[in-house]
Amino acid sequence: MVNTLVDPNTHTTKSEEANRAAQYVRMSTDLQKYSPQNQADAIAAYAARHGIIIVRSYEDAGRSGLRINGRKGLKDLIADVRSEKAGFERVLVYDVSRWGRFQDTDESAYYEYICKSAGIKVDYCAEEFENDGSLMSSILKTLKRVMAAEFSRELSTKVFAGQCRISSMGFWHGGPPSYGLRRQLVDENGQPRRLLKYQERKYLQTDHVILRPGPITEQRVIRNVFRQFVCEHKSELQIARTLNSSGIATQYGRPWTRRVIRTILTNENYVGGNTYNKTSAKLGQRKTHNPPEAWIRSNFPNFRPVVEPSLFWRAKETAITRPRIIIPSDEMLDRLKLLLEQKGRLSAGIIDEAEGMPCADSYVSRFGSLREAYRLISYYPADSLKYIDAHRALNSVLSDLASDIAWGVRRARLAVDFDEQTNILTLNGQRRIWLLGARYFLVKGRWPRWTIQRANKEDADLVIVCRMDACNKAALDYYLLPSIKITGPKLQFTETSCVDLEQYRIGSRSELVDWVSGYSLHLSQI
Repeated sequence: MVNTLVDPNTHTTKSEEANRAAQYVRMSTDLQKYSPQNQADAIAAYAARHGIIIVRSYEDAGRSGLRINGRKGLKDLIADVRSEKAGFERVLVYDVSRWGRFQDTDESAYYEYICKSAGIKVDYCAEEFENDGSLMSSILKTLKRVMAAEFSRELSTKVFAGQCRISSMGFWHGGPPSYGLRRQLVDENGQPRRLLKYQERKYLQTDHVILRPGPITEQRVIRNVFRQFVCEHKSELQIARTLNSSGIATQYGRPWTRRVIRTILTNENYVGGNTYNKTSAKLGQRKTHNPPEAWIRSNFPNFRPVVEPSLFWRAKETAITRPRIIIPSDEMLDRLKLLLEQKGRLSAGIIDEAEGMPCADSYVSRFGSLREAYRLISYYPADSLKYIDAHRALNSVLSDLASDIAWGVRRARLAVDFDEQTNILTLNGQRRIWLLGARYFLVKGRWPRWTIQRANKEDADLVIVCRMDACNKAALDYYLLPSIKITGPKLQFTETSCVDLEQYRIGSRSELVDWVSGYSLHLSQI
């Protein structure tokens, strides 16, 4: 995220021009003393002592320093430096570890070198040495980079050992449970407290989490999946299509796929089994599959199986040993062409519903994307691809909006958390704000409309609706609504309804950020 604190284009003297700086702050989730606001305060004090003017701010809140992936703030900083139109001559960072805990220390040096080669100096404000290129500075900086990387390695080892111990005792190791299961919070003596909602976490270190069977309706769906697979000999794809045609969605409100059904058929959680360390991705590396002897196995205490154990093990063995039919790429494309001739158009939904067709996920896995599969059969659906592009642009706009709001709230020294899966902002642990996007579309002969597609309703106090422009590339304006205004799975805005909602309208992102920051401050004083 980028914030401009002083207009980089304002007229300045040469001495002031040489002291224009950008600040970069990063916080993962390990140490509170490294919060963005505390870093910004230390950087501001350093700037004041050295007569430096901070004109721009880049932030990566809640981001690990192991890799540059996911660190939009650092990526934007490097991009601005490379553009040679950055508008500043220095970059101020709290210390070497905030720049990154890269396991390859040369990577950290590489990004600093990019700045240096563009004539931009990097200053580490809380370090006891000057980053002046001297021998002592170079030695200390290298040592600090190695220490930052080693800290991550040691922390990873300790966290992994703790997770193994917790899992071996029968407690849930984290993450959302599968369909038909729920997380049960228990105290240090194993006595149940309450069920945790989606994305809800425990508050006490002495508490633990175990799995419990979910609602009866979901348990019936799971048992029916196993029955169809074992007794009726249906494939995973056939079962997924049956569930979708029945209007039953997953716990996330999404359609079922072959991959999801296969995961269910092999998930020992349904008979009370708890397995940890089947895969690992330590220190930001690629996920690897571990051998069975490295798995940590246990059982959830007092767990009533969702599926009859004998039925489950028959299903798992069949799912694992059944030979997979691998369709050649040419045949997959031939089937796609035939389906196009039959239907006149293609989409993921049409592909998933068609008999004798691989699912849309299979085309994505084989060819990288549906767009590429379409290209290989010379099919260029403008509307379909335009929808995909609009969806990506909307997600980017909502992500940037959440980052800006989080920055504004943290500058007021208040707590904020953003859940990327549900687009929920939690302020001071008290109020929840749901971010929704309304895409623009125009039907011939009608007035323009803005639609909101959502699979489920989130529990929130307020809703921010971001209305997109006619190109579906940027935000047009924003509406701050009470959650009671959001009803039904599909919502539409028209020019008329927007007039009726004028009292809720906020014209710019900066106004919205200011409002939410003030709202958070008000909450903290209640």
